[in-house]
Amino acid sequence: MSAPATQSANKQKTPPQAQPRTITGAEAVIAALVEEGVDLIYGYPGGAIMPIYDALYDYQDRVKHVLVRHEQGAVHAAQGYARVTGRVGVCFATSGPGATNLITGIADAQIDSTPLVCITGQVASHLLGTDAFQETDVMGISMPVTKWNYQITKASDIPAAIAKAFYIAKSGRPGPVLLDITKDAQFNKLEYEYEPCTGIRSYNPVPKARPDDIEAAAKLINGAKKPFILVGHGVLLSGAQEEFKTFVEKTGIPAASTLLGLSAFPANHPLNVGYLGMHGNYGPNVKTNQADVIIAVGMRFDDRVTGNLSLYAKQAKIVHIEIDPSEIGKCVKADVAINADAKEALTLLTSRVTANAHPSWLQEFHDCDAIELEKVIKKDFALPENSIKMANVVQRISDKTKGEAIVVTDVGQHQMVVSRYYKFIGTDTNVTSGGLGTMGFALPAAIGAKMGQPDKEVVAVIGDGGFQMTLQELGTIFQEQTAVKIVLLNNNFLGMVRQWQQLFFDRRYSFVELKNPNFIKIADGFGITARKVEHPSELDAAIDEMLAHTGPYFLEVVVEKEENVFPMVPTGASVADIRLE
Repeated sequence: MSAPATQSANKQKTPPQAQPRTITGAEAVIAALVEEGVDLIYGYPGGAIMPIYDALYDYQDRVKHVLVRHEQGAVHAAQGYARVTGRVGVCFATSGPGATNLITGIADAQIDSTPLVCITGQVASHLLGTDAFQETDVMGISMPVTKWNYQITKASDIPAAIAKAFYIAKSGRPGPVLLDITKDAQFNKLEYEYEPCTGIRSYNPVPKARPDDIEAAAKLINGAKKPFILVGHGVLLSGAQEEFKTFVEKTGIPAASTLLGLSAFPANHPLNVGYLGMHGNYGPNVKTNQADVIIAVGMRFDDRVTGNLSLYAKQAKIVHIEIDPSEIGKCVKADVAINADAKEALTLLTSRVTANAHPSWLQEFHDCDAIELEKVIKKDFALPENSIKMANVVQRISDKTKGEAIVVTDVGQHQMVVSRYYKFIGTDTNVTSGGLGTMGFALPAAIGAKMGQPDKEVVAVIGDGGFQMTLQELGTIFQEQTAVKIVLLNNNFLGMVRQWQQLFFDRRYSFVELKNPNFIKIADGFGITARKVEHPSELDAAIDEMLAHTGPYFLEVVVEKEENVFPMVPTGASVADIRLE
């Protein structure tokens, strides 16, 4: 064959270049989401986002949309999905009240480092700033609580903005991104091409650990007599659970978890000494102020962990491993700061520390455990006649699920009891609202968690106060038949506030007692199998029945009305001054 003929044959074999296609901005939104691998969206339609919903109609074979009952439910469900999958959660809302109803969940995601892309409709661009129907300045409102926000007024900007949104949401320290798209940008047409974002100039989301910092940290750790490790959410976010376990086992250092760090390190590991914080275990709090070196991994030294900062760990050298440079030195000054991803930092650090053990120091934690057992835990599990304590419920669920269930909690006393008594063995199984403390989080977040991990048991443990903030999402569970197991711990109080009023406000119970509805009838109205337990003898059988049930299940457990959660670090106190009663 002659050379020209060969060239001609090769030319014919070359596939034609895909040509840009002309589509509407609304269709570009959905097409771009599909390009990013999105297969699940939570949302609530309305006028300003209607073109996007119309485009979504033609993509139902590729993207599942879940119609929630309130926009706050959409964003919390997206959070739950993101927390258990590591993928970006996506939610839709319309302009005005639809967009503002997302703000609580967006703020929650920002402080707890949850990757979200929230897409809101907006009035037409020529109406911006005119106080048009359902117009709000969602850019101004959301700016303080997003990692990035952007208003799209041109259809041609949609593909690049969505690509950038996903890159920012999931890179480095994850967080929420909001895109506000005007109605004309949704209707207008563009030549659609999509290119994923792989980098942004001046944005360095994953800084590399400096060798000098690794060496300095290793030197401190190798020379420590009473070292202590604090494991935070960053270990889970970086997927560094195995690297963390290897580091702990090589160094022999006791480790305790922050609230969001729970499930990063198995509860039954011999070097896991418990849970840090205001209602955490006695030993980790007291021993913080006796350690000579503290290694903080992927945590931000928030006030619930430190107590009074002026009294926090003044005797200790601090090694802080943190991907977000703004968190380093913000609350606690680090003697050695390793600004890097936890997985990289732990891998490098493990190679440079010496194998060690600290049996006498570890025994000090166990001695504290014995004190806590006598002063607190035995009381928590005591069963007064004809009444149930929260710990009884949580321990039974923990035992019956072998610590492997995904447990979603709301905010309040029940949250602290779960954190103390559910023994998290499985990884990425603790889903709760940490930094913002959002009541109403658990029910919709559990929907997202179950949809993200359909083969895992998902148990939502909720107080009667928080439950009533988002109970309308029972409608979503009913429509989708999401097999969430809901455990309502009912004490007819806003329990945590009541506890504080008892201890610090002379029992002046100001507007904390709840006259609750018939929760069983409400669950039944949504077609959800329900049972109420009031006597200890009924508890085991009810939990067994709930866990054996194949669909959604609602279990109401009436617990002691004025039970308190101890230990407790009072506001303004040192962690060493934690109260046991």
